[in-house]
Amino acid sequence: MSQDRIVSLIPSATEIVAALGFQDRLVGRSHECDFPPAVQQLSVCSKPKINVNGTSRQIDERVKDVLKDALSIYRVDADMLRSLQPTLIITQTQCEVCAVSLKDVEQAVDGLVGSRPKIVSLEPHNLGDLWTDIRAVANALSAITKAEPLIDLLQRRLTSLAQQTSPSTDGPTVTCIEWINPLMAAGNWVPELVEIAGGINLFGKSGQHSPWMTWDDLVARDPDVIAVMPCGFDISRSRREMHMLCQQAQWQNLKAVKSNRVYLSDGNQFFNRPGPRLVESAEILAEICYPGRFDFGHRGSGWEPFRSAIGSQTMVFEQRTS
Repeated sequence: MSQDRIVSLIPSATEIVAALGFQDRLVGRSHECDFPPAVQQLSVCSKPKINVNGTSRQIDERVKDVLKDALSIYRVDADMLRSLQPTLIITQTQCEVCAVSLKDVEQAVDGLVGSRPKIVSLEPHNLGDLWTDIRAVANALSAITKAEPLIDLLQRRLTSLAQQTSPSTDGPTVTCIEWINPLMAAGNWVPELVEIAGGINLFGKSGQHSPWMTWDDLVARDPDVIAVMPCGFDISRSRREMHMLCQQAQWQNLKAVKSNRVYLSDGNQFFNRPGPRLVESAEILAEICYPGRFDFGHRGSGWEPFRSAIGSQTMVFEQRTS
């Protein structure tokens, strides 16, 4: 095997590289790559073009404004790439909000004549694409034999979970919220995860981009379970945004709210990353769909209940005075 020097420009790819056993070959990362924890010591090769602080509404407006004139909301640090001299760069073409675009990477490496880096671009839309991406990364590292054991392990865990949940029409109906303001449901691989976890997915279709939805849509379908998993947000940041849902007139009348079945999950670490930890994401959904039946140890780190029954007015007050 060659001694590759790898730069990963998307967190899920960094996790795939590590899961394949090549974490020690990583020399650079994106500004968002943070798992496994040791990768945070690597040189950072990208940065956002927008201020990522603020409310979900403010971030949405900034993203849309930048994308009017650009392919991505991130930029590549060409000087850093030049100093690292990578032999392999991994990026993606699935979403302009997830990572730097392939074209941006290609432009940045034009001057890297010395290392002549290979560029692998991943494009995951569903679970099947995750297995394809793992094979693509392994193949680029001349280690294709490492891909199948990893894929087999992940698939066996998902199959085992699906067999335990036995999805049927008796499972809870589930709405996964990927963005709070404006309201967006989770698509791509998340509907598959809901089904594996034994739930009935109400919004978003497997293999398709996450769709916008309206409050009328949410009220009409009235889910048994609401899982809040904003893209790029951890649990605490999602909690700070929840007042925007609580202050909606229809919120307190939703079945999931009245039965205390609203949950905050770490979208940033789990659901938004199409890497090996999508298995843990399915386990999180099983824990919240079937309280007391499953315990994979994710409560408190991957998810926590949101007790909206204390009243939306209390929540709004706490947010405005904090």
